[in-house]
Amino acid sequence: MKKFTFKGVLDGFRSSVQAAPRGTEQEIQETLRSDHFQIKKTFRHGFPFSPTALAWDPIQKLLAIGDKGGNLRILGGPGVDAHARHEAGEAVVRAQFLVNEGALVTATADDQLHLWTFRQKSPQRVQSLKFQRERITCLHLPLQSKWVHVGTERGNVHVVNIETFALSGYVINWNKAIEVTRTNHPGAVVEISDNPLDANKLLVAYETGLVVVWDLRAKAAEWRGSLGTPGEGIRAAAWQHDGKFMTAHVDGALAVWNTRQPRPTSLSYPHAKANKDGKLEPCKPIHRLEWKTAKTGESLVIFSGGLPTDKAGRTHSITVLNGKSTTVLEMEHSVVDFVTLCESPHTADYQEPYAIVVLLQNDLVVIDLQTPGYPCFENPYPMDIHESPVTCCSYFADCPSDLIPAFYSVGRQGNKKATGFSEKEWPINGGEWAPASCSYSEIILTGHQDGSIKFWDASAGTLQILYKLKCSKVFERRGSVSGGYGGGGSEDSPLAIQQAALCAESRRLCAALPHGHVVLFKFRKQDTHAETHVLEIPMITDSLEEEASPEPDGSRSASFSRGGDSIEGESRRSGVWAGGGGGMGGLRVRGAAGTGGARRAAGFQAALVALQQGAPSPITALTINSSYGLMAWGGERGVVVVDVSRRAVVAALAAHALYGPLDPWGRHAPPAERAREPSLDQLEDGSARSPPAAATAPAAPSPAEPDDDERPKLDARRKSTPWKTFNLKRQLSKVDLKLKAAFAVPSEPNLEEKTEEPASTSQFYDAPVEKAEIAIESLEESPESESPREDEEGSAAASPARGDMFERMHKELQEQAQSQPVPTQQGDVYDRMHRELQERWQERDEATRPDSLALEEAPVRPPRAREREQRLLSVPNIKYGKKAEVRDLRRPGAAQGAPPASGIGNLMRRFNKLDSSFSRSRSSSMSSLENISQEGIQCLAFADSYTKKSDPTTLLPTLWIGTTLGSVLTMMISLPEADNRHTQPVVVSMSGGPIFRLKGSILAMSFLDCNGALIPYSFESWKDDAKDVRGSRERTPTKQSSSSSGSRMSPTPGAEGGSVGDRQFVVIASEKQARVVALPSQNCVYRQQIVDTDFVVKAEIVSLKDSVCLVNYLSTGHLAAYSLPSLRPLVHVDFLPLSELSFQTQSKQRGIVDPMLSIWGQQLIVNEDTDQIAKTFCFSNRGHGLYLASPTEIQKFTIDAEFCVSLNEMLGELFLPRDMPEPPKESFFRGLFGGGSRPLDREELFGEQSGKPNRTVAKVIPGPKESLDQLGARASTASSEVARAHMLVLERGDKLSQLEDRTERMSNEAAQFSSSAHQLMLKYKDKKWYQL
Repeated sequence: MKKFTFKGVLDGFRSSVQAAPRGTEQEIQETLRSDHFQIKKTFRHGFPFSPTALAWDPIQKLLAIGDKGGNLRILGGPGVDAHARHEAGEAVVRAQFLVNEGALVTATADDQLHLWTFRQKSPQRVQSLKFQRERITCLHLPLQSKWVHVGTERGNVHVVNIETFALSGYVINWNKAIEVTRTNHPGAVVEISDNPLDANKLLVAYETGLVVVWDLRAKAAEWRGSLGTPGEGIRAAAWQHDGKFMTAHVDGALAVWNTRQPRPTSLSYPHAKANKDGKLEPCKPIHRLEWKTAKTGESLVIFSGGLPTDKAGRTHSITVLNGKSTTVLEMEHSVVDFVTLCESPHTADYQEPYAIVVLLQNDLVVIDLQTPGYPCFENPYPMDIHESPVTCCSYFADCPSDLIPAFYSVGRQGNKKATGFSEKEWPINGGEWAPASCSYSEIILTGHQDGSIKFWDASAGTLQILYKLKCSKVFERRGSVSGGYGGGGSEDSPLAIQQAALCAESRRLCAALPHGHVVLFKFRKQDTHAETHVLEIPMITDSLEEEASPEPDGSRSASFSRGGDSIEGESRRSGVWAGGGGGMGGLRVRGAAGTGGARRAAGFQAALVALQQGAPSPITALTINSSYGLMAWGGERGVVVVDVSRRAVVAALAAHALYGPLDPWGRHAPPAERAREPSLDQLEDGSARSPPAAATAPAAPSPAEPDDDERPKLDARRKSTPWKTFNLKRQLSKVDLKLKAAFAVPSEPNLEEKTEEPASTSQFYDAPVEKAEIAIESLEESPESESPREDEEGSAAASPARGDMFERMHKELQEQAQSQPVPTQQGDVYDRMHRELQERWQERDEATRPDSLALEEAPVRPPRAREREQRLLSVPNIKYGKKAEVRDLRRPGAAQGAPPASGIGNLMRRFNKLDSSFSRSRSSSMSSLENISQEGIQCLAFADSYTKKSDPTTLLPTLWIGTTLGSVLTMMISLPEADNRHTQPVVVSMSGGPIFRLKGSILAMSFLDCNGALIPYSFESWKDDAKDVRGSRERTPTKQSSSSSGSRMSPTPGAEGGSVGDRQFVVIASEKQARVVALPSQNCVYRQQIVDTDFVVKAEIVSLKDSVCLVNYLSTGHLAAYSLPSLRPLVHVDFLPLSELSFQTQSKQRGIVDPMLSIWGQQLIVNEDTDQIAKTFCFSNRGHGLYLASPTEIQKFTIDAEFCVSLNEMLGELFLPRDMPEPPKESFFRGLFGGGSRPLDREELFGEQSGKPNRTVAKVIPGPKESLDQLGARASTASSEVARAHMLVLERGDKLSQLEDRTERMSNEAAQFSSSAHQLMLKYKDKKWYQL
């Protein structure tokens, strides 16, 4: 007898595992490191959402726009577009430039004053001042002044120093500004402005109608005025250059004042007309007012609002009063603010207005004042992204270089030159931008609610429209009640783009519409006249739904069904879709077969329209492969594969029909239906293949749909389901999942070994048996909670445990019903669930197991009273001659196998697991009682892969299918030869392929070669369809494939000799996990648990630095990246809170707040909402990405550190040094008689001499770089000390050298004196005294 040793056991394991040609961990060199990643937002495009403030710098020619989200945009010339955001995210209520200083002051809704500098390319906040007791209502910054006046809601005016952001002690209190006899509060300050002729005089206007001219030096009110009428409330005020001023009132009146009398010199109502009684019509308030003067003497009064209240449709306007002429400029949206552009920034001079910048709620309009008729300038900014609401986005970085010129050329042909615009250049032309040389092209696709798709050039940091495709031109507009396409469509937008898939190399585009229709477009450079082919997609039905029908005869096919009557056939041939249960009414395809065709404009032209029959079937996944000539899409009903070349349906299968006998929830199709499905050997000329499989051919017959009178009954029954009346769908479905799982058949978790099917057909029941069907464990199982499987004798002893389990479930439901303060209707839900639990338990105990039960070929449907018992107690045992295999990749222990679990242990674990173990269902239309059966398609990918272990050298075309419940299935595709491609059908099969399981919905799938390089997808190169050219299959000529064409390419078949190893890796990412599976061995080589209690919103496999990584955006707002294939964590940083994208959620759009969300501990953003967020959140190659930052803006970002370094070169310069115009010269007579402007020393008035400010009014908030500034100050102090010591040393050296020079000079002078004395002595040495 052979002795068992540990070494022998290990050797046996090694021999049983197929040897790989190379080690996956040792030899694959991964080049990506953590220092290669840096998350940074790069460019923001679009119109600011809900703008609130506007500012203009007349010298720098820059425009600033603030919005309610705290965002700040600074716009200049082409390429000059900077974005900044206030940290608190509060709305920007006021903004004002420091003219020609490179700085900007903003006031936000939280009463903070912020100072921004944009002397660098990116605006930076310097510091802030928080007002603690008063609300900020207006700002005023005089020209070339460093003191800003701040008006508050209490009626006070404070003064702030811009340089230090310190509050001055000078305050204009409201009680000193009003008259002594006034008894009420004047209200908030609405306008502050200084007199253009005397800077000492400050105009302060209050909302109740009081106007005060304040003498700054005297610190007293010099003049007061008011209308004294009921409608005297003031909204705006403006000075004229000669010292007069005008006020705008709430009743639409304009009053002109001078400071000599307390009543206005003139009062007019520009838009009020007298009625029959002689009274003026009431008018709306005038919100904004400016008064400018030209050198010709013309005075322009510009204001917004003031129209009569009964003028419907003319509420949004700008009025220009030029002398006696009145021009009303109607606007499409409400006016937020406007500013007049003038040649001179000095208010004391003739301003020479030349344009008006009008900020609307959804647009930016610039009006030319120097051209008759006041035309508008053509806006060069990409501010029409939101022309129709964005529904989906696609981002293509490093796309083919010839794509942008092609789109631009056809877009230019389709766009006629706009008329009615001003011929002058765009006046907002500040800053400077040099187009950076970008080595690759970027294209952004945006799908819109009106059925249009826009193509944008996003290269080099700009965004320009290339081409606009309208899906509405594919269909004929038909008269209906709602006036839309087909009348009432799927909700309100029957043509909204739900999904868009572009094959950039073949230039084929497919778009999915809400009802489930799909349109395929082909790109052509020239106009054509041809017919559009229409393909009818049969409705995918679910047999489980039909089992609940009271009519036993109306069984539905789990594959697909076609209507057999002549009316539907005629409708399909004529291109008319009747709509079934969708409620869209008739929808006719323009130029369908038999109509003679229609003219198609150059660009993307509709080549095939697939019309979905029956009720709406929203599409959640869409893909196209031009090399195969196939496109596929899937949704909550199933998957559809269409042959584009033959214009035929290849397959239309429900999700549960994809599994065959391996359905984890036992959702098998009825035997009669399986008998009708053609087998693969029948489709392939009788060749020996596997027994009946889920294969479908275009010519395969299919049963008819339920009768017309059946469908309304079924729909009415579904609508009357009591669960639909609550907003508790997600929460109650979890409890029902536990109920269903408690009574489900305990499956044997043998997930790694292949199991032979029993030869005889039988039906098995709940009691444990020796051999059972392979099923997949429920998502909540974990290796820590597994227990050994009990034998058959242990089943009798399980009843006490079952009783305990029932008591626990009863107790939990009772606690939930009693503890939650919910309405009575919701409490009834728990009562009904409790009763259903009792009924199911009683029915369970009454069920007995028969000795034998034969499985008929076409069993008679059981009565409705026993349907639920049959579904709960039995699972058909389908005979398959081929071994089937399931791989559970959710748990680390799955690869090594796991011990079987007992039925009671499994039951208790399923009931006790938290929500994080469940797969989130993406369907928004499923009821809580049918949550499991409604498995949808979430991800699709065409690829050439090694799917068969038995044939490891054959590369087969496959379609990989990811579902909402975490399953990954493979559909093998048999393509005809190239010569017979258009004549022979494509055959697909679900048999023999691997099935993998992960937690959460499948989000992304991609393929790597044996060296870890990304395998480029196959495609057919684009050729102009003037001829019918069939391109050969090629590989994507990207830099990734060219760089990996050397040593990193997969070896050719047969290169390994006798031992053939793994040749591919498939990367699968779900909402919870990521797995890397080697093919064809189907071994899970790497695994990563991305999140536990949260979920992944978006996942993508992208190329970066000639390598590959998996990038995830998590519900926590973090970005996480993992290297491939090892799934080694590279970066995990906080990026964007999911709440900032909540504007796309249903709760935000409809105002729905579920009170049960807080009870169950869920976030406000529920599962259905993250689908829409994922549609507008994109990752692309080279580490780029984008997301819809607001309904009107797109934000781009990068994860590449190298790109972040070069980003500054791509940005435009905001601030340029420019000279300030000289102030107007004072005339001799004005100076003689005291006229003209008078200077004011504001430093003397508002400085230290004004006293100390009240500390409780406001406090300074340091800037974000304050600590760096302090460190810099310390460093500068230390360096200054060193420099000072060095200077002292140098000074000492200088002094020593000077002393040495003086000493030497004294020595020289002494020597000279000695010589002179010696010479003098010699001169008089021999002389007598009398000779002197």
